[in-house]
Amino acid sequence: MIRAIVTDIEGTTGSIAFVHEVLFPYARRHLGDFVRQHGNEPVVAEQVEAVRHLADEPEADLERVIAILEGWIDDDRKVTPLKALQGLVWERGYRNGDFTGHVYPDAVDGLQRWHQAGIALYVYSSGSVQAQKLLFAHSDAGDLTSLFTGYFDTTTGPKREMASYRRIVEVIGEPAESVLFLSDVVAELDAAAEAGLRTVQLVREPGMTTGAHFVAANFDAVPLDG
Repeated sequence: MIRAIVTDIEGTTGSIAFVHEVLFPYARRHLGDFVRQHGNEPVVAEQVEAVRHLADEPEADLERVIAILEGWIDDDRKVTPLKALQGLVWERGYRNGDFTGHVYPDAVDGLQRWHQAGIALYVYSSGSVQAQKLLFAHSDAGDLTSLFTGYFDTTTGPKREMASYRRIVEVIGEPAESVLFLSDVVAELDAAAEAGLRTVQLVREPGMTTGAHFVAANFDAVPLDG
């Protein structure tokens, strides 16, 4: 019996295009000025220092830090300080009404249906927890955050490593076999399955690579009973 569902975002609850055509370009345009304007604030300064550490450039000035961050965006690096700072920039964009978070209608319906059925819902994404909450708080369908019990990001661990899913199961407090993980990425699903979770791959586009996981075209086709 499924007691908890953990879902990916990009390509699963919402389109990959939204992330790559809206969110990433917005952060790329505004990140530098944001860091310059808020670099002395503790929450930003902490991430700036983390960039220096990860880049092994402890003496990097602010402009060099910004250049590193922009390079990471261009390379689609999944690093925690970048994700944290992107989340702060996106918060401003959401609150200004520059965009809303894309969520597929079938995902909205499925999440609402599972929530009403008493299944605990969680998000696990390479985007920061802050960015996850912002997307669902400012979604196309309105504020969906009340549907979720918790959120996980790269501070839990890489999404393609089994240990990350074991940590998630420990936090959820349910047996691994009663937790379902939804993603569009085979390597993530493989890691989750290795940790004992149930898995379903969302295949929303033709030609996607599939593996040894149940395949669903949308949330309506996700099985919870076997």
